[in-house]
Amino acid sequence: MNDDQPITVAQARARILTSVPKDRPIESVALERARGRTLAVDLAAKRTQPPKAVSAMDGYAVRAGDLAQLPVKLKQIGESTAGHGFPGSLGPQETVRIFTGAPVPDGCDAILIQENARVEAGFVEPLQCVASGRHIRAKGSDFAEGEVLLAAGTRLGASNIALAAAMNFAEVAVTRRPRVGILATGDELVHPGATIGVDQIVASNSFAIAALVEAAGGEPLDLGIAKDDLSTIEKHISTARAFAADVLVTLGGASVGDHDLVKPALAGQGMELNFWKIAMRPGKPVIHGRLGPMIILGLPGNPVAAFVAGIVFLVPLLRALCGDPDAGHDAAEPAILGKALRGNDSRQDYLRATLRLSETGLPVATPFDTQDSSLLRLLAQAQCLVIREPHAEPAAAGGLCRIIRLGV
Repeated sequence: MNDDQPITVAQARARILTSVPKDRPIESVALERARGRTLAVDLAAKRTQPPKAVSAMDGYAVRAGDLAQLPVKLKQIGESTAGHGFPGSLGPQETVRIFTGAPVPDGCDAILIQENARVEAGFVEPLQCVASGRHIRAKGSDFAEGEVLLAAGTRLGASNIALAAAMNFAEVAVTRRPRVGILATGDELVHPGATIGVDQIVASNSFAIAALVEAAGGEPLDLGIAKDDLSTIEKHISTARAFAADVLVTLGGASVGDHDLVKPALAGQGMELNFWKIAMRPGKPVIHGRLGPMIILGLPGNPVAAFVAGIVFLVPLLRALCGDPDAGHDAAEPAILGKALRGNDSRQDYLRATLRLSETGLPVATPFDTQDSSLLRLLAQAQCLVIREPHAEPAAAGGLCRIIRLGV
């Protein structure tokens, strides 16, 4: 491989995902702490839901045949509530008061809703007929014991967690969150709130990348800021290895200037380089390799470039490390271009843009006039990235484009 020749975005993403080990550590977590975690094994129901037929409405448990010819009066012989079913069974022209979720008594095959009943002196007079099976939730109508309802690789949201609880799981086996060391580099950087020298700026990239890591299911480890000194950078890299980080993300110092020391520092520690240039804008200088079991992802120092590369490469890498089988899926969706764009060169562009609704149902994406990779204010205002393929022809307003939404 000629590591001086930029590779395409698709090639870079494929190589990064290929570097993910097939087997990941598994841990068990309490269900209340499982939101956002990825299931490591299939979950089969431990019980049947509902465990027996129950009422879907408040009313009266009846035999539908008794209501075939009205008028008729049914004798009320008891009550069934949720958690306290009626112990007997219905005979001809008998009924039981019943409430939503309560067990259906033996001999009953329908529920007469309370709005359609007149009650007087222990008797119930139906005001209309009811079909057999009406307003009854059959045993197992939701799921049956032994059914696999949540597959390995599922990222658990609120509804998944509710289902797992109903399946009688108090804890679940999930893939361990990947530990991600985040190392900012550069003499010009200081922490927010610190004294800022005349030639310095506040470090922001590490906060954005940490947020992406958490949103993707990873555990960020702040390794601080390394000055532009080879031995200092090497010490920070050693710290990441000591923490057993699954991924080391470096920020800045990945290009070819005299002060871009990340690549030689990693090489000095024995990194196996995969690639370090991608035909994209922003974000051309991206390092990918491996240092022992630790995956290396070196991102650019410009804030927008680091963020875009994080969206395009880091997020799918972490989803793959979490065990998501769809980690490499194309996150792009169609949209309408809100302004004309000139033809593109050999690099794949990611243009920051706003979104608005249209009458067609597709969103309208309008790129900002300025696309400088240092402008954080515009990045914060952006709602999506408009993707421009290499060598794309000029595009007119109103034409179709592809976008990646920025929802993190």
